[in-house]
Amino acid sequence: MNPLEDLRTLKALRELIRKDKPDVVIAYTAKPVIYAGLALRLGGSGRFFPMITGLGYAFTEGGGLRRRLLNRVTRVLYRQALASADRVIFQNPDDQDLFLELGLVKDRARTVRVHGSGVDMEWYSRQPLPKAPVFLMLARLLADKGVREYAEAAKRVKQQVPQARFLLGGALDANPASIGQAELGHWEAEGVLEYRGQLSDVRPALEESRVYVLPSYREGTPRSVLEAMAMGRPVITTDAPGCRETVEHEVNGLLVRPRDADSLYQAMMRVLEMPDEAVERMGDESVRMVRERFDVNRVNEQILEATGL
Repeated sequence: MNPLEDLRTLKALRELIRKDKPDVVIAYTAKPVIYAGLALRLGGSGRFFPMITGLGYAFTEGGGLRRRLLNRVTRVLYRQALASADRVIFQNPDDQDLFLELGLVKDRARTVRVHGSGVDMEWYSRQPLPKAPVFLMLARLLADKGVREYAEAAKRVKQQVPQARFLLGGALDANPASIGQAELGHWEAEGVLEYRGQLSDVRPALEESRVYVLPSYREGTPRSVLEAMAMGRPVITTDAPGCRETVEHEVNGLLVRPRDADSLYQAMMRVLEMPDEAVERMGDESVRMVRERFDVNRVNEQILEATGL
């Protein structure tokens, strides 16, 4: 949120691009996209292919005056940066339509959609589904990721199914929507959540889990969900941009309403009440969907085709 640091970033990118003279620049996440685009407009060389991997804090509804002001500034910056793009790559149709509607990209023919960032199915290989009722959420600890809804739904489920466990992994964050240490500590003290911290390797936590949960308000295409799917986990996520791309409702998981702890609670209870065979089938479908749509080799091919490389 510091404009002086952002100016330093812009200056460093401009100098790097001028020195190395790249043929192609591919940038992803908001600030690299914006400042790489501006650096190229300020005298850099190379074809520019920004990838919109999610819209983040500035484009999430709610949050008051600060978020609205940031949204307006971010729109202006995106419009300027993307003017230099040869093609803009999106990870879901909602973001693609929104950028066109807002005039951040002028021509649909200059856009293309790919299936997320892809997942390595050899690294995230299918693992047996445990019988124990263990739920897992992996995310930066932000309100916009649905952490509070996860905690509230977990508390209600444990009242009905005391043996159910709810794991949470991810880093505390400096983002304005961050969950604080005190609130996290309260959930731990109550025995609602088991906090695993920031994990360098998420596979052991995914192996321990029976169901993966991400109640996010908006995503590009959530990589953590794809990793869980590749390892054969049913998924509960929101019927929200990006998230809904990963789940076919009642096929490989369940879609719930965003910002709605009750909807999430009901979905969790429903999975707990399903026969083992039904949960296993959902895990099978998750693996199938990753193989057909989200395998990293397929996604890389889509990106190479989009950029003409």
